[in-house]
Amino acid sequence: QVQLVESGGGLAQPGGSLRLSCVASGFTFSDYAMSWARQAPGKGLEWVSGIYGEGKERYYVDSVKGRFTISRDNAKNTLYLQMNSLKPEDTALYYCTKGVDYYSIRGPFDSRGQGTQVTVSS
Repeated sequence: QVQLVESGGGLAQPGGSLRLSCVASGFTFSDYAMSWARQAPGKGLEWVSGIYGEGKERYYVDSVKGRFTISRDNAKNTLYLQMNSLKPEDTALYYCTKGVDYYSIRGPFDSRGQGTQVTVSS
């Protein structure tokens, strides 16, 4: 069965950096678009970034453009999110999500990990 396991979250100061990782198993990783989504306290789920199966095209929500970089290593079945210049409003539970096909970077999704907490505070 599909498994997505996130790691790399933690506490960062404003302006700091974190790198999230998501190890995938149970499917042919390179055949599917993958994305990151986040949920801040008291708010709904927000799509953050997505990448096509071979990693040739990447997309971001406007609020993270220029600060976050999504990437993937298909040989390692791993998705990454490099987060720089972090802001307090980036505080959220970050989820790795699997698209239903190669191009579905903004959904629909059919699997999601348990999430990794990112807290940005001084």
